[in-house]
Amino acid sequence: MISFEHFRMEEGVPIYPQIIGYIERGVVAGAIRSGDEMPSRRTLSALLGVNPNTVQKAYRMLEEEGLITSHTGAKSYVSADAGLVERIRGELVEETVRGAAAALRQMGVDRDEAAALLRRLWDAGKKGEEAR
Repeated sequence: MISFEHFRMEEGVPIYPQIIGYIERGVVAGAIRSGDEMPSRRTLSALLGVNPNTVQKAYRMLEEEGLITSHTGAKSYVSADAGLVERIRGELVEETVRGAAAALRQMGVDRDEAAALLRRLWDAGKKGEEAR
């Protein structure tokens, strides 16, 4: 069953998109795989301390996206094929970069400076991975 042990609610952001994002990022990272069982709606609402309707909304949207399958009165499972995972990955990457670009522009950072910063941080991250 998928663990929500590392799920942290972000204040001021509706919870249902946070649940969706948690599942999407987990699938893209490979921590959540197709066939993994989702917690029941009631269990997850109790764990997070939220209204069951909030969890229901997140699950319904995940179903509409094709990321989970559910049957009335039965368990829900992740159902992510490679094409769906790649599409979600692209959307998450673009959303992240778009937000970072907007914040950097707002701070007066130009494109060349932002690109240089990204390269430096990227390379520093690779060096950190190699040291492990």
